[in-house]
Amino acid sequence: MPTAKKKRKPAAGKTGKTSADFQAVFASLKKILKPYEKQFRVVPYRPEFYGLQTRRSGPKGKPVWFAGVRMEKNYVSYHLVPIYMNPALKRRVSPELRKRMQGKACFNFAEINSALFRELRALTAAGADCYRKRKFL
Repeated sequence: MPTAKKKRKPAAGKTGKTSADFQAVFASLKKILKPYEKQFRVVPYRPEFYGLQTRRSGPKGKPVWFAGVRMEKNYVSYHLVPIYMNPALKRRVSPELRKRMQGKACFNFAEINSALFRELRALTAAGADCYRKRKFL
């Protein structure tokens, strides 16, 4: 006689968070970028990635990346390229957000952090202004 199947919980990564937790983080970070879709072009890639780049070509004849959100195995990454190219903007990053920084323009999250997401929203707006001043938009 067959046994009843048990429902499995989604697998958890090193952080103990499940893919459902990361999907909520991904959705919250993506919400920061949604208002910029009219100014930038959404880059179609995969369901676990959402990115924006300029509609016009940059200095090297190709569109310039603005920002993106990527769901990884153990965290969700928020990439904000203007921080890489604007030292004044990078200096505005708080010590709490800097702890989440990996590389020059990437921030990793395993859970929603409203205060840090508000800071990212402000940095993203400042980054869009930076792109306007550089005539990328």
